Amino acid sequence: MKPISAMTQAKLAEFVQSRLRKNEILVTLSGGAAVSIYTVNKYVSADIDLVEDTYADRNKVNNAMEEIGFREKNRYFTHPDTQHIIEFPSGPLSVGGEAVKHIKEIKYATGILRVISPTDCVKDRLAAYYFWKDQQSFNQALLVAQNNPVNISEIKKWSQAEDHLEEFKKFLKQYEDKK
Repeated sequence: MKPISAMTQAKLAEFVQSRLRKNEILVTLSGGAAVSIYTVNKYVSADIDLVEDTYADRNKVNNAMEEIGFREKNRYFTHPDTQHIIEFPSGPLSVGGEAVKHIKEIKYATGILRVISPTDCVKDRLAAYYFWKDQQSFNQALLVAQNNPVNISEIKKWSQAEDHLEEFKKFLKQYEDKK
């Protein structure tokens, strides 16, 4: 196993997930780190968001993280050998008002990284744009959609259900212009 200091963000997320899984804590990667993976680091995030698939006692999470050298400070977990911080946003795993539908599993020699699908990653980033007018998240959604197969009709249906069809049309226009 590589030392933590030599791990990429994706490898570190897989390493942490595998250690948590041994403690019966199942989590899925989402947020900016998922964008980093799907854009092959055209966007880089310093944090790793691991959303619990089912409720896990916070003490159990803390103990599992401490076993691999992470310490909690202000709801974030840090390790002296990496600049990446790990956060456990509260579940359930969802985008807007919809549960995440698809989990992608990326296989590494040392384990499996569970990450939201490219389509759900686009929805996750669009949710930040729709609800907080975060232009950076809009740009991230475009990057993911342009670099991965995504289900545009599902994203449109979700956007309509979230009452943001007009904003989706802006996204779709830019997406189609850059194809």
